[in-house]
Amino acid sequence: MDIAALSIVLNQSKVQQQVQTSLTKTAMNQAENQSNDLIKMLEQSVQPHLGSNVNIKG
Repeated sequence: MDIAALSIVLNQSKVQQQVQTSLTKTAMNQAENQSNDLIKMLEQSVQPHLGSNVNIKG
């Protein structure tokens, strides 16, 4: 293989790695956004007055 062909292969490899990194970052950002949305939903569904008092009289 000549130097030009090796250079092309190396550049293609670098591009593939950059694309994979970009896709991974996008997936991580989406997962983070979804988890933040889930946390917000859970916080809104909490009823703070429930469970604060325990009736121990029988």
